[in-house]
Amino acid sequence: MSQTLAYVRVSTEDQVEFSPDAQVKRCRDLARLRDLGPVTVLRDEGWSGKNLDRPAMRQLLALIESNEVEHLLIWCWDRLSRDQGDFSRLVKLFQERGVTVHSVNEGDLNLASASGKMQIGVTGVFAQYFRDQIVENTKMGQRQAAERGRWQNHPPTGYDMVNGQLQPNEMAPVVQRIFALRASGLSYLSIENEVGVKYSTVRSICLSRAYLGEVKYSGEWYPGIHSPLVNESQFNMAQRGHTPGQRRSKDLLSGKVRCGLCGRVEGVHYNNRNQPIYRCRHRGQGCVQSGRAASGLQRAVLLGMRVLKSDESLQVAIRHQLTAHRRTRAHRGPSVGSVIASLVKKQRKLLDLYYGDQIDAETFDTENRRLMTQIKTLQSEEAEIAREQRDREDAVDKFDQVAELLAGMDVDRIWNEATLTERRTLVEDLVDCVRVYPDRIMVEVAGAPPFNVALDEVGLTQGCKPVVSEARREPPR
Repeated sequence: MSQTLAYVRVSTEDQVEFSPDAQVKRCRDLARLRDLGPVTVLRDEGWSGKNLDRPAMRQLLALIESNEVEHLLIWCWDRLSRDQGDFSRLVKLFQERGVTVHSVNEGDLNLASASGKMQIGVTGVFAQYFRDQIVENTKMGQRQAAERGRWQNHPPTGYDMVNGQLQPNEMAPVVQRIFALRASGLSYLSIENEVGVKYSTVRSICLSRAYLGEVKYSGEWYPGIHSPLVNESQFNMAQRGHTPGQRRSKDLLSGKVRCGLCGRVEGVHYNNRNQPIYRCRHRGQGCVQSGRAASGLQRAVLLGMRVLKSDESLQVAIRHQLTAHRRTRAHRGPSVGSVIASLVKKQRKLLDLYYGDQIDAETFDTENRRLMTQIKTLQSEEAEIAREQRDREDAVDKFDQVAELLAGMDVDRIWNEATLTERRTLVEDLVDCVRVYPDRIMVEVAGAPPFNVALDEVGLTQGCKPVVSEARREPPR
């Protein structure tokens, strides 16, 4: 049985201007005017016209395929689709099934005539053009928002969206604890059991740079305007277990030991007595670094912390080194800010010359681009100088904190009495890196310049086999 249908569609953008009730009313008025009988209304509310995958549209197509539709009422043709290809397929289907389409805005078009086909084709082109323009404008707006540091999606765990900005909420301390637990070597599953947050959420938290105060758009991260929950060091420590195809060892120094010759992170291997040995992953492929026993490297770390705690002259020297950069950077001629200000003045003079018809548009464009390039380069340099200054100040503060912490600690006693988890936390908080060289071990305690530790100070020998054990410290076989 043939029937008269009215199809209405609104997307988010159209909701106010083309409300579904207004479309239905106009379609019913047109049906009464043309005596088309009772009207059955099909609605797609909140659906885009980018394709035909809509509930009411699927129902409409099924009825047309079953030859149950004689008249179709629409507000305008772009309600059916904003894709030119889909638009053409619909028109062909209407012709094949003998459906007469009545548009409130465009009127009736003879789909069989050349002029009717042309008009329909033009309508389809403009419908797609309008949709493409919306997409372009939306993407442009999203990119601009990202470049300005604004978060655009649902707020991540630990934040609420308040007046268009991310604000830390009551879950923020939980997020910070997740990063700390991950940095200490716990698996996602263990963290789930510890804090009561789902495995998938724990994983996404640990991998998201949003907690560094950044925002993401189209796969790129931009500096955000919201407050970070972790710093770069804490974030990086939580990533050490994410090397594809590799599992992080349970050894305390896993992820912190690097080959001093090629710079690669050293992997943990076990000898025939199940003792952990650190060995360069590139050994035999261009690197000749020998392996070193994990226990010897741990003793080197303890020695570094012990020396840093007790040697006051060393602490003074470290503070001097950390602040030397700030002292020597001054008095280098004009500041970057003053040079930028000078270039901006030149830019204004150039604009005055152009408006005064003293230079042509091509000359203005060439010179303006040159000045803009210089300004942007100097602005980047100024930002880098400011960042280095902040890093230096942070390093001094961090060193003071570490020195103060170590001063009140009995390092050996705490280490001997600590559990494995407590030792790992101590290492994660106080040790940045351990670099292995053929003749020495270099320990980088957080906030301090590296310490060189002789091999014999921690029971290691220089002349060793490709995978070595400790000299004179291993139990007899």
